[in-house]
Amino acid sequence: MSNKNGSRSASITRQTSESTVALTLNLDGSGQSAINTTVPFFDHMLTAFAKHSLTDLNVEAHGDTDIDVHHTVEDTAIVLGQAIRQALGDKSGISRYGDAVVPLDEALAQAVVDISGRPYLVHGGEPDGFEYHLIGGHFTGSMVRHVFEAITFNAGLTVHVNVLAGRDPHHIAEAEFKAFARAFRQAKALDPLVQGIPSTKGAL
Repeated sequence: MSNKNGSRSASITRQTSESTVALTLNLDGSGQSAINTTVPFFDHMLTAFAKHSLTDLNVEAHGDTDIDVHHTVEDTAIVLGQAIRQALGDKSGISRYGDAVVPLDEALAQAVVDISGRPYLVHGGEPDGFEYHLIGGHFTGSMVRHVFEAITFNAGLTVHVNVLAGRDPHHIAEAEFKAFARAFRQAKALDPLVQGIPSTKGAL
């Protein structure tokens, strides 16, 4: 139920011509975090993810945000997904599935997570124009889906995220991240009733 270093933790550094990301996480933490991506709204979302998934998360990232936040945000999400996959190890003893519906004032988001080993994202429900809105003046609404894509495909998760209601873009995005975090918290949890890997195939 752990990776090769004996714990459900991971530390990854990724450097490209567009960004540098150093990330550590512990899936069996208490939600402590230290996040600095130089993109304040993304820091806010990752802090919320850590807190509500009970994952300890440290991120130090910087990149060519003078061009756009896109590269730094995407690359951080890629590394987060890779770290989740590494920390999960062989997935022995996990609950595997999780779901959550989370409100934030007028916004309501639903997320369902399957630690399946099969990357798949279904994402919908954001209101028309959300993808063009600059949240905090710098984080384009389209990046929310892009972050989930990067995490999902690099972590090997099946994820459904659906916005059920919402008007304020900040609230909508935050409800999505918190719903994902709460669903992931359930899915990654170790279940004492589960013997071995929770799949009839014997592998996830």
